[in-house]
Amino acid sequence: MTTLTDLAGWLSDEPAGDEVKAVVTVIAGACARISKVVASGAISGSLGAAGVVNVQDEEQKKLDIITNDILRDALQGCPLVAGLASEELETVEATGAVGGFLVTFDPLDGSSNIDVNVSVGTIFSILPAPAGVAPSEADFLLPGRNQVAAGYAVYGPQTMLVLTLSKGVVGFTLDADGAWRLTHPTVAIPADTAEFAINMSNQRHWAAPVRRYIDGCLQGKTGLRGKNFNMRWVASMVADVHRILMRGGVFMYPWDAREPDKPGKLRLLYEANPMSLIVERAGGKSTDGVTAILDLQPTKLHQRVPVVLGSANEVEVVVAETAAG
Repeated sequence: MTTLTDLAGWLSDEPAGDEVKAVVTVIAGACARISKVVASGAISGSLGAAGVVNVQDEEQKKLDIITNDILRDALQGCPLVAGLASEELETVEATGAVGGFLVTFDPLDGSSNIDVNVSVGTIFSILPAPAGVAPSEADFLLPGRNQVAAGYAVYGPQTMLVLTLSKGVVGFTLDADGAWRLTHPTVAIPADTAEFAINMSNQRHWAAPVRRYIDGCLQGKTGLRGKNFNMRWVASMVADVHRILMRGGVFMYPWDAREPDKPGKLRLLYEANPMSLIVERAGGKSTDGVTAILDLQPTKLHQRVPVVLGSANEVEVVVAETAAG
């Protein structure tokens, strides 16, 4: 049987700089450790609530804290990382290093599903750090196109790591010996789809353009769209986006009227931006309904945004509905 290329082998041929490759290697190692912790579940006593509310005003799971600590410790120990920011931390942390990179991450996306054994994941973004000074929160507030790399790990039936560095998107699968093996050398999202992912239970709270778009999908062949759609919804962004990377589709987490002052639920810096870079590099599109996610100027660390991403032509249909008002 042919031995698949490992992460180190792939990185040796990747045209990105050696320093960003080293940071990716550190993160990949942390994700491999997280995979073991997630897989142990109830055996290790890591399931259930931690009894703590985080900065997002969300109840933390034990695994939120465990996985955050794994990534935090790994990045604090990397001399190329000057600062980090996490969904689970109130503000940024400087590492003591100067220059290099900043890393933002969601240590366990979809953790509300962990107790029922549904796929969860880790999402990360790597940004350039300011030269010669310790980073501040303002230094993290860069548009998504400034990312030098992004990726996610999905802990499901197989553990996979999906990356984009200088160009394109690739996927690795974690083998039994703890090595990342290149199993998806070219990840590409088809431009057209007949599958959408959205939480239909919130339909009554959506803005009119989103309701019109979903109504058009639900009308099937007899409607204006002239084709039947399937709906898929895991309620774990990393799992839903991974499915779209593998076979196409459109993912939507729009604004809704329950919290009108919040533009959306997903966080720009460590959820929407890294996933949008991956999706665009795979040939898809990503938008807040009006503006490409990667062109948004962040104004605060835990900023939230509405997100529509996936197959390019279908995202354009959503944008057209939004423009129609």
